[in-house]
Amino acid sequence: MISFYMQWIYLFLAIGFEITATTLMKVSNGFSKILPTIGTGLGYIICFTCLSMALKKIDISVAYAIWSAAGIVIISTIGVLFFKENISFLKVVSILLIVLGVIGLNLSGATH
Repeated sequence: MISFYMQWIYLFLAIGFEITATTLMKVSNGFSKILPTIGTGLGYIICFTCLSMALKKIDISVAYAIWSAAGIVIISTIGVLFFKENISFLKVVSILLIVLGVIGLNLSGATH
């Protein structure tokens, strides 16, 4: 049986591995570089394994919203800081709306 804290640890591990795998996918240059390509695959396998463990106890609407929103915010930040992607006011507002949606889901009475 998964404890209350362990379910959240699994979710945060899933977020971390998803961010790592997505970043490595960018670095793999269309899967033309072998080590980042292998890292991408392993990262996603571990990510989805951890996410499935978290979903044993956390409502899917809450877990998926947190997982995807955290991924969007952190990957967007990595894109701007490390890959020199453009940032605009509309992009920032859109990301904030996603975060507000996740907060709304958590405040909607979903049980943890």
